[in-house]
Amino acid sequence: MDASALIATLADTARVAARTLTTASAEERKFAVLAIADEIEKSSARIIAANEEDLNRGRAEGMHPQLLDRLLLNPARVEGIANGARQVAQLPSPLGITLRESTMANGLHLQQVSVPFGVVGMVYEARPNVTVDAAVILLMSGNAALLRGSSSAASSNSALVAIMRDALARTSISPGVIELIPSEDRESVRALLHARGKVDLVIPRGSASLIRMVVDESTVPTIETGAGVCHVYVDEFADFAKAIPIVMNSKTHRPSVCNAAETLLVHESIAKTFLPLALKELTNAGVIMHCDERSLAIAASLGISATLATQENWQTEYGVLEMNVGVVASVDEAADHIAKFGTNHTEAIVTESKEVADRFIALADCAAVMVNASTRFTDGEQMGFGAEIGISNQKLHARGPMGLEAMTTTTWIVTGTGQIRS
Repeated sequence: MDASALIATLADTARVAARTLTTASAEERKFAVLAIADEIEKSSARIIAANEEDLNRGRAEGMHPQLLDRLLLNPARVEGIANGARQVAQLPSPLGITLRESTMANGLHLQQVSVPFGVVGMVYEARPNVTVDAAVILLMSGNAALLRGSSSAASSNSALVAIMRDALARTSISPGVIELIPSEDRESVRALLHARGKVDLVIPRGSASLIRMVVDESTVPTIETGAGVCHVYVDEFADFAKAIPIVMNSKTHRPSVCNAAETLLVHESIAKTFLPLALKELTNAGVIMHCDERSLAIAASLGISATLATQENWQTEYGVLEMNVGVVASVDEAADHIAKFGTNHTEAIVTESKEVADRFIALADCAAVMVNASTRFTDGEQMGFGAEIGISNQKLHARGPMGLEAMTTTTWIVTGTGQIRS
C-alpha cells in the first residue's frame, strides 16, 4: 500500500472510531485517559526497553547528546508521562460548552457550542512523551489522533501507542482513535499533509525546519507551533539575586526544548557589574557564548572564551548549551532586537520597575511574556493544562501552550418551532 492510500485508510478508520468519542460522556473520556495512565505506569519496563533500542540506534548514528536527552525515557520520565495524563483527565471537558446564545425576533434559538475538530494529525520529532501528551489531549477533546513521530523514536512510539490502545480496548472508547503512522517512509509525512478531506488539522512539533516544511507544504489546515529563539532581558532596575538564577534556569535547565533561552540582553548601565557574574556562571555550566562587541570585551577582561556574534547567531535556536549575549541601551532597544531576531515564542524581563515591565509587555509581540521568571514556564503542565499539544506562535485560533480548549472548534445549533425563511 502506498503512503497516500495508507494515510487515507488510517484516517477513515480514525474517523469512524472517533464516533465513540463524540458520543461518549466526559466521564467516559476521563476514564479512558486514566486507564491509559495506569497502563503506561504498569508497562514502564516495556517502554524503557523499547526506548533503549532507540537510544542505542541514536548513539550508533552519532546523535548529539542533547537530542539523546530529548529521546531518553527513564522510570521518572515514564512516571511523569503517566501523571501528566492523569492531570489532563482531571481537567474540565472542553466539549459542549455554550459560547454564545440568543433568541432571534422570529423565535429561532441560537447556540454556538464547542465541538472537536475530528481527525488531527501530529508530526513531531524525537520526544516520545509527545506521543502520549498528544493522544490524551486529543482524546479528552473528542478528536482522533494520527501520530507521525520521527524514526529516531520508532520503537518507543510503537510501544507507547500499543499500550494506549490496549488500555482503550477495556473502555467504551475505540482503540482506533489513536493511530500510529509508520515513520520509516518519509512519504508518509507528505501524504498526511496532502490528505485534505480525510484529515481536519495537522500540527507540527519540533525543529524550525520541520515546522516550516509542514506549514509550507500542507494542503490540510495547520496550527503553526513555533521555533523558540527566546530572550532574557536584564533591565537596569533588575535584582541580581533574581536575575542570575533566571538566566541560568532559562538556558541550562533543559537547553534542548523550545522554551530555553538563546539570547541574554543586558542594560548598558549594569553591564560591567552584572555580566561578570552571569558570564562566569554560564561558563561554569559549560555554555558556549557568542557576544556583541561590548559583552565580548567584558568576557575578554575576565579571561572567558567567547566569539563575536554574527547575524546567524542572533537568529539561531541552538537547542544546546550555546547562548548569545548582548548589551542594549534601553528596554526599547531590547524590544527592537527581539522583534528582529525573535520567533514570537517567549520573552522574559528581569526588573523591579513596573513601568519598564509594562512597556516590555506592550512591545513584546509573543505568545508568552515572563516578568521576573524563567522562560521555562511556557509549558502546558506548568500553566495548569496537564500537558500540551504544542506551543503556538501564530495569532489565529490558538496562541501559546495549547491544551484541551485549543483542540476544539464550534458548531451553531439553531432550534426552531417550524420557522421557514420568506
